[in-house]
Amino acid sequence: MHEYTSSARVWGLSCPGFPEEVSRARRWTRDILRGSPLAEDAELIVSELSANAILHTASGQTSGSFYLALAVSPQVIALSITDDGGTGTAPKVEHQDQDAEHGRGLGMVSALAHRVVVHDSHGGHTVTAELFTEAGPAGGHPC
Repeated sequence: MHEYTSSARVWGLSCPGFPEEVSRARRWTRDILRGSPLAEDAELIVSELSANAILHTASGQTSGSFYLALAVSPQVIALSITDDGGTGTAPKVEHQDQDAEHGRGLGMVSALAHRVVVHDSHGGHTVTAELFTEAGPAGGHPC
């Protein structure tokens, strides 16, 4: 993870790659962030990233799984989903037509988050979305 101070609190949740696990990941995120003004955005981000992992990677196959990490510091809330890979290509943000039925998930995540980073992780990929608090990561204002 990036730029998190020692005051960051970190939680992790492993989920089997079943569609119903997306709602469990959302509830888990909501429970941890209860009272935060960023909780709704965080829930939407977790929902999109979890669903993408199940739909587009080996995470959704038999015995597949995904891992959700949530880090909270005074400056940032970081949500990371690590998938099982198997697609050969890294997730990427694509700007889709408004009427497109698929392919808007990471674009929506990018619109909600202040920063989105995709990197390789143990045969899969990790997508991290960061939501900056009022102070921002360097003491400035969020985007």
